[in-house]
Amino acid sequence: MRLVVTADTHVPKRARDLPEQLWAAIDAADVVLHAGDWVDVALLDALQRRARRLVGVYGNNDGPELRARLPEVARVDLAGLRVAVVHETGPSARREERCAAAYGDCDLLVFGHSHIPWDSVAPGGLRLLNPGSPTDRRRQPYATYLTAEVVAGRLGRVELHRLPPRR
Repeated sequence: MRLVVTADTHVPKRARDLPEQLWAAIDAADVVLHAGDWVDVALLDALQRRARRLVGVYGNNDGPELRARLPEVARVDLAGLRVAVVHETGPSARREERCAAAYGDCDLLVFGHSHIPWDSVAPGGLRLLNPGSPTDRRRQPYATYLTAEVVAGRLGRVELHRLPPRR
């Protein structure tokens, strides 16, 4: 099972649309995980049309229309991999311990908010992934998103994709 992991898209405030490279990855994926801060419901509609399966949550920059259609936390089973998606996890200090306590029944936690790519493992084995942002790199050298695979209930081949600078 092929996954695309994204967050903090901020369309149309930070970009008119998602980068073509990300749309191509979405078209090829079995599941798209979006960890919030969509900003405009039009992007949610577009992703629902193009993604085979979409799992998304709302973020702190998402208004009432997005909050009415998306949960704060999503939990799904992807071929035996127990996944939670949330926008915010708080400060980076002690993140693994806090998330292990809150999501210890999961194998993978996808989160956003910081726009900073993150890949770590919490006590007990919970994997934490933040894809960064494909449209608003902030202080990061590149705009980014992640792809991964799920094989036999296990997460494999996680890859951070750097996007070319926007023109």
